[in-house]
Amino acid sequence: MLDPSSSEEESDEALEEESRAVLVAAGGSQRAPPAPAREGRREAPGRAGGGGGAARPGSPSPSVLSEGRDEPERQLDEEQERRIRLQLYVLVVRCIAYPFNAKQPTDMARRQQKLNKQQLQLLKERFQAFLNGETQIVADEAFCNAVRSYYEVFLKSDRVARMVQSGGCCANDFREVFKKNIEKRVRSLPEIDGLSKETVLSSWIAKYDAIYRGEEDLCKQPNRMALSAVSELILSKEQLYEMFQQILGIKKLEHQLLYNACQLDNADEQAAQIRRELDGRLQLAEKMAKERKFPKFIAKEMEAMYIEELRSSVNLLMANLESLPVSKGGPEFKLQKLKRSQNSAFLDIGDENEIQLSKSDVVLSFTLEIVIMEVEGLKSVAPNRIVYCTMEVEGGEKLQTDQAEASRPQWGTQGDFTTTHPRPVVKVKLFTESTGVLALEDKELGRVILYPTSNSSKSADFHRMIVPKNSQDSDLKIKLAVRMDKPPHMKHSGYLYALGQKVWKRWKKRYFVLVQVSQYTFAMCSYREKKSEPQELMQLEGYTVDYTDPHSGLQGGRMFFNAVKEGDTVIFASDDEQDRILWVQAMYRATGQSYKPIPASQAQKLNPKGGTLHADAQLYADRFQKHGMDEFISANPCKLDHAFLFRLLQRQTLDHRLNDSYSCLGWFSPGQVFVLDEYCARYGVRGCHRHLCYLTELMEHSENGAVIDPTLLHYSFAFCASHVHGNRPDGIGTVSMEEKERFEEIKERLSFLLENQISHFRYCFPFGRPEGALKATLSLLERVLMKDIATPIPAEEVKKVVRKCLEKAALINYTRLTEYAKIEETMNQASPAKKLEDVLHLAELCIEVLQQNEEHHSEAFAWWPDLLAEHAEKFWALFTVDMDTALEAQPQDSWDSFPLFQLLNNFLRNDTLLCNGKFHKHLQEIFVPLVVRYVDLMESSIAQSIHRGFEQETWQPVNNGSATSEDLFWKLDALQMFVLDLHWPEQEFARHLEQRLKLMASDMIEACVKRTRTAFELKLQKASKTTDLRIPASVCTMFNVLVDAKKQSTKLCALDGGQEQQYHSKIDDLIDSTVKEIISMLVSKFVAVLEGVLSKLSRYDEGTFFSSILSFTVKAAAKYVDVPKPGMDLADTYIMFVRQNQDILREKVNEEMYIEKLFDQWYSSSMKVICVWLADRLDVQLHIYQLKTLIKIVKKTYRDFRLQGVLEGTLNSKTYDTLHRRLTVEEATASVSEGGGLQGITMKDSDEEEEG
Repeated sequence: MLDPSSSEEESDEALEEESRAVLVAAGGSQRAPPAPAREGRREAPGRAGGGGGAARPGSPSPSVLSEGRDEPERQLDEEQERRIRLQLYVLVVRCIAYPFNAKQPTDMARRQQKLNKQQLQLLKERFQAFLNGETQIVADEAFCNAVRSYYEVFLKSDRVARMVQSGGCCANDFREVFKKNIEKRVRSLPEIDGLSKETVLSSWIAKYDAIYRGEEDLCKQPNRMALSAVSELILSKEQLYEMFQQILGIKKLEHQLLYNACQLDNADEQAAQIRRELDGRLQLAEKMAKERKFPKFIAKEMEAMYIEELRSSVNLLMANLESLPVSKGGPEFKLQKLKRSQNSAFLDIGDENEIQLSKSDVVLSFTLEIVIMEVEGLKSVAPNRIVYCTMEVEGGEKLQTDQAEASRPQWGTQGDFTTTHPRPVVKVKLFTESTGVLALEDKELGRVILYPTSNSSKSADFHRMIVPKNSQDSDLKIKLAVRMDKPPHMKHSGYLYALGQKVWKRWKKRYFVLVQVSQYTFAMCSYREKKSEPQELMQLEGYTVDYTDPHSGLQGGRMFFNAVKEGDTVIFASDDEQDRILWVQAMYRATGQSYKPIPASQAQKLNPKGGTLHADAQLYADRFQKHGMDEFISANPCKLDHAFLFRLLQRQTLDHRLNDSYSCLGWFSPGQVFVLDEYCARYGVRGCHRHLCYLTELMEHSENGAVIDPTLLHYSFAFCASHVHGNRPDGIGTVSMEEKERFEEIKERLSFLLENQISHFRYCFPFGRPEGALKATLSLLERVLMKDIATPIPAEEVKKVVRKCLEKAALINYTRLTEYAKIEETMNQASPAKKLEDVLHLAELCIEVLQQNEEHHSEAFAWWPDLLAEHAEKFWALFTVDMDTALEAQPQDSWDSFPLFQLLNNFLRNDTLLCNGKFHKHLQEIFVPLVVRYVDLMESSIAQSIHRGFEQETWQPVNNGSATSEDLFWKLDALQMFVLDLHWPEQEFARHLEQRLKLMASDMIEACVKRTRTAFELKLQKASKTTDLRIPASVCTMFNVLVDAKKQSTKLCALDGGQEQQYHSKIDDLIDSTVKEIISMLVSKFVAVLEGVLSKLSRYDEGTFFSSILSFTVKAAAKYVDVPKPGMDLADTYIMFVRQNQDILREKVNEEMYIEKLFDQWYSSSMKVICVWLADRLDVQLHIYQLKTLIKIVKKTYRDFRLQGVLEGTLNSKTYDTLHRRLTVEEATASVSEGGGLQGITMKDSDEEEEG
């Protein structure tokens, strides 16, 4: 155990001095030292000296020495900090206990509960479970895609994780980001009949909420909400006490001790404390004016203004206090309004002339309750007689109880009375009903007279009644209770002896009442019985009350005290010590004096010898007071450095606020605002100092990663700027040098902070959260850049600063993106293909970043859209380096880089500010040679494929043509679609590419058509000319190639206007002429077959040798055998030829129009050939066989072509009419000349004809 020595006493003394140095300020408000909670550890005395420790060879090592010194120093620091916090807590609880300047604001925006890392992880798991199908939530594919995008882009973002860690993120932020995302998606969906997009949005939001909540049981609520959970509400005093215990680290026991010692539940004591504080502040201002010790102001004339401001602020506080209603009594008393004088001029605190109170100003109002219980000792009346009681307060009305029998005189009746007499007279009488006929009044059996006061006993007691003479009821008693309330403005009452110079000039016992007329006006009044107005009164303003020794010359009263004022002394005496203490305490609170009276008995205990306290007693007293908190309670608030104390209070409150469960963004809760407002008003903390400290704390938290609302910074900065430039935002016109210097420092620091936030806007305001924060930051930056509050800064200067910030932002964003994509490693080591793949991925990330910037941040930069475009160009310029490196590494004639161009170009061309910008033009310059080279090679490749393909073509049908044609048209179409998908932004080159590809397609199709025609002609030449001819499938394929070429040319060769249109027309003409030629070739082939048939019929012509031989042979043979008639084999064979070729063409040729043309020409040519053949035999009768064959061929041909869709105009042409008439005539001739006829073959239409 340590031996007590002088070192312990010295440490205690040093501690006391150190604490006093912090708690007590000098006359002027010097710059407050930094708060101990954050200041660096001080050097111990002597540690900085040179070589002191080296003189001791046997001393321990330096580390041991430093540890030995650090421990006491640390303990001293902790003790000093504890004392400061306790002193600060005393001031705070007084503000809470009796506020008279501020109220808890009810119009502040409610803050949302913040999300923490555990909740974010749980949220990710819930959304992942939904995407995996592990929940019962039914959703369509569109909603699932929206949730997947939200999960991948937002929930998994590192920026969101950092925002959650900083405490600036709430559930509403997550919901708003999702809502904004789906609104864009839903607006892009097609309209659905009967289902509005608002309904879809509502449904999706409801599903999101269901996913967000998960399986939580929302019905379960904690039994008691934590303090942080109700901090957004209006708090009770007890909740405010509890909150600031947590903020300042005060133990519950310490609070209880302070609560009792400060009498926080005593409104009179708190009001008296305020009056003493305000009086002290006025005295301090007078002292400062007298000694001329002022803070350093920016102008000398502000010194006098400063004193006036101090006086005005105190007068305002006095007026605020005066406007409060007088403190109320306990809950068991009914409240009464104080009757005020018609002349209220005395409430003007600023008037130096005292307004004397009149006796009518202090009239009180009392409520009395008289309860009559029972009577004892009633013997003079018969038991069955009726008795009752009356009660009255002298000067008022009279009340009567119910009737009762004399055997049981019990009532329990209460009567309520109102009086203005502090010393009323109460009379209660007992009566019995008179039985005599002539009796006018009932008989009085007894009475009792009481003189109650507000201090009298309120319990029911027996009182002896005064009975008439010769009454038998000598021991008559009545049990009753008289309760007289204490009005709220009656602070104390009782009997005292008094002697004064102006009032109460005779020493005698009087009944006194201490009356509070207003917050600043008290009066000692003496009353007589049955009087409402005081006999005499003394206004206590300016008096000082204290305990005194007994006065030997005054008889009556044992315990003395007095009230002293310049020119007047009033001596009072009570009968006991306790009564004296109560009177002195009540009058001490009323006078507002700074001196606190101490009873002689207590002073004797502290100093029994009557001299100065010795060291041991002082040490004992210090330790006792440390436990009892007397030091902090009795400290004079006027001598404390409130600038420093408030700075500490605001700092600790902000730390607590940022660590509670709400996403406050730096905004205090209503209860915290109320306490800080009340503290500043009550203790005179300057508004500029308050906001400068607030700005400092907010910036420090913001620099450390917390999310702070820039609107809050803007408000405090605007207040300070307005104050420093003399605009008096709070009515204070003086500006100290310290305020101006601190403001300039903060302005520079704030400017740097804002520029840094704008440079890191993607990370300080991720996904545009908090909502509107970036826009508010830009607005605040413009305000900070202003030279003064009146002159707006030129727009170009603001734009210059924002441009610089966005240039930094581009570098920051791209650097972090490349770190995320690990692009540096790829560029140094990977293969060309891997480099290209990674650059493509990097381009996707860059586009995503710029799209997010546009979606979430463009509104904030709406004032400078060109700056956001410059930022994007700078961003792409950084990407250009990596892109060029990757493209340079690609092998020649490699086309894998085109997807990169398409990705970038599709993004850039849709952005009006970036389209054909610097990066876009650079991208075009890089890819123009590649595109041209690609088109050249494709043209050569297609030409070669045409040449090789037609040489090896088998003309097997493939889709709409042959293998070669299909390959050609696919390649041409793919090449044109590829170039089209490039969406080349530069119009001239885009037109050049399109023109070149169309002309190329024209040339290729022309070559294809010509090669096909040649092949068609060769194939047809090799075909048979007899009725055995069947059109080969290859010929139909060639026909289809031409048909397909016709269709493809419309798409592949069409250009609007000029030579290109003419060129395309030539291709169409070429294809049309070629189709006509091949139709003509086919018709010629078919006609040649018909001519062959007709040539066979020519053998039966009359007059020919062959005809005569055939006729003779048939006739001769018919004599011996049954020779069959000439058959229809030739006609049937031809008809079969026609029908089968018609079916082949109809089945295998794809174009109906060309088939119809072919059939038209085929039919017309066939009829024409037959007609010509008959015309050659106009003068010769046809052989019966010829006639029968021709009739069948003509009729079947007519019918078949009609079935194939040949029009009536073509079928019934003049040629056919001529042919029909000739054959009809020949048929008639043959019918006459030939006995056997035509065997049913006729030109007449008949359904009974033989089908061949």
